[in-house]
Amino acid sequence: MIRVLIADDEALMRTGVRLVLEHDDEIRIVAEAQNAGEAVEACRVHTIDVALLDIRMPGDGITAVAEIARHAPRTRAVMLTAFGEEPTVTSALRAGAYGYLLKDTGPRELIDAVRRAAAGDPVLAPQVTRQLVDFRTRMGRTGDAAADRIAGLTPAERDILRLLGTGLSNAEIAAQLHLSSGTVKAHISSILTRTDCTNRVQAAVLAQEAGLLG
Repeated sequence: MIRVLIADDEALMRTGVRLVLEHDDEIRIVAEAQNAGEAVEACRVHTIDVALLDIRMPGDGITAVAEIARHAPRTRAVMLTAFGEEPTVTSALRAGAYGYLLKDTGPRELIDAVRRAAAGDPVLAPQVTRQLVDFRTRMGRTGDAAADRIAGLTPAERDILRLLGTGLSNAEIAAQLHLSSGTVKAHISSILTRTDCTNRVQAAVLAQEAGLLG
């Protein structure tokens, strides 16, 4: 069972997300919150696998992410918001968000994203990935520092990091590269160690900064 928190100051949004997720028998909504403080407290009180958080709710969603990372490190915080600008996305990921989705995400994609986050895969909306790449390209941030961090990777690890940067799951990476999921998992563990990334989302951002996505 995947235990989920929905945090948004709009009651209609919370209801809509609940109705979508309740179509999956393996997902259970254990708490709702209408501000950052309530979201953090819910993660302290309940065992929550995935917390879906709005950015602009009272108390600030990014602040909630950082507090959840401190007090409930097993909870994977995923932003679900209408705001996909690069500075906001980067701030959320640096605060500890495990993923970033936009509110126009379809029902099936939302359910899949919750399942992937619970399984340990990062979830980045395709639009968000493109914006990060475009911004870093315009600002000249796809270069030296990031390139240095991936310099020691093997060709196979670079291929996996590139696909990870596009938001693919382990199974999808394995299918594209004709590898087993176990092999992909082992490579990703090595990539995180070699690049000094603490999680897959940071590795995905590094892939973008290093220019692996073109």
